[in-house]
Amino acid sequence: MSVNRKPRIGLALGSGSARGWAHVGVIRALEQAGIRPDLVCGTSVGAMVGAAYAAGQLDSFEKWLIGMEVKDVLSFMDVSMSGGVLKGERLMDFFRSNFVDRPIEELDIPFGAVSTALRTGNEVWLREGSTVEAIRASIAIPALFTPVQRDGLILVDGALVNPVPVSLARAMGAEVVIAVDLNTKSQGHHMTKDSQIEEPPDNSVGRWTRKIQENMGGLASIFLSSKDDLPSLHDVIASSIEIMQVRISRSRMAGDPPDVIISPRLAHFGLFEYHRAKEAIEEGRHAVEAALYHLNDTNKLTLPWG
Repeated sequence: MSVNRKPRIGLALGSGSARGWAHVGVIRALEQAGIRPDLVCGTSVGAMVGAAYAAGQLDSFEKWLIGMEVKDVLSFMDVSMSGGVLKGERLMDFFRSNFVDRPIEELDIPFGAVSTALRTGNEVWLREGSTVEAIRASIAIPALFTPVQRDGLILVDGALVNPVPVSLARAMGAEVVIAVDLNTKSQGHHMTKDSQIEEPPDNSVGRWTRKIQENMGGLASIFLSSKDDLPSLHDVIASSIEIMQVRISRSRMAGDPPDVIISPRLAHFGLFEYHRAKEAIEEGRHAVEAALYHLNDTNKLTLPWG
């Protein structure tokens, strides 16, 4: 590589459900620091934010996130009794109505999403076709969202195999990879009795309970309540996802380390607290500020403040 040529920078956005809104803050802070990725890829919510960025629609996407309230999150709940608790169709219909669903090949920035083939366990890289369909396949959290059928495969959440897609960024041609890991400091948080997630602002747990009860009747008690101080199904799913993502991320990044890791402090955010976008975005900004010293210390990036 010529010493005068700027390296090709890839941004790998990790999974983390509602914590993923921090990706918006990370992108904003990187751009403010003069770092504009040449390509972006993501897993699960990272694919959602990454697609909005690659499509040049991050401004409208951020505006929507910041304006989101608990009632808005609840409005996307379309209960399913097959393959997952939620169909996910209302959310995707909203995206198609409010954001342009261009083919991945036509996005402003090269983009890729990670999903998992349910029957084989193979990692699937989505690099072409409908952007919205790729997002839907990448966010299909097992037991929560129904799987997606695409190209003869049954696809679920990419976090099962590659929570922080450094390998995909390199495969897309990145010479320097900036990875955003949302779960580094959060493992086991849902199992802590003193956790703020159990009683979030606006009594959102109560609202979730009532909404699910309206749609699922007696099954709501299985999902949200517990007996004998045992965790609810909600807590079991959330904690299991966290454990899985942390362990797999450590293993994958040990074998294929990124050049820079940005780790927002998000342990106090629940995986399903989608209405706390403003706070999460700020945490993303702070994480980049904390990483500036490391970024400035690497010889692989030409930085405006260096």
